Amino acid sequence: METPITIKKYYTTQEFADLLGVSRITIFNRIKKGQIKAKKIGRNYIIPYENIESYFLGELSDKIKKEIDTAVVRVINDYGSVLQKLGKE
Repeated sequence: METPITIKKYYTTQEFADLLGVSRITIFNRIKKGQIKAKKIGRNYIIPYENIESYFLGELSDKIKKEIDTAVVRVINDYGSVLQKLGKE
C-alpha cells in the first residue's frame, strides 16, 4: 500500500528529490542553474510548494500541452454525458 502524499508549504531538497525520483545532488544542480526556485536557509535550501507546481508545469513542452488539451476535448466529447452523471453523484 502506497503512502499518501502530504502537501506541505515547504519541501526540503531531499523531499523534492524523492518526489521526482532523482538524487539530492540533481536538485542542488537544478537550483544552481535556476531551473528550481528555492530559498536558502542557513546552509540548506527549502522549496516552496508554489515553486514545485510551477516546476512541473514548466516542464511540459508546448507540444505536450497541446496533446493534453486535445485529449481533454476528446474525452469530454466522447464521455461528457457520463462525466456529468458522475458529477451529480
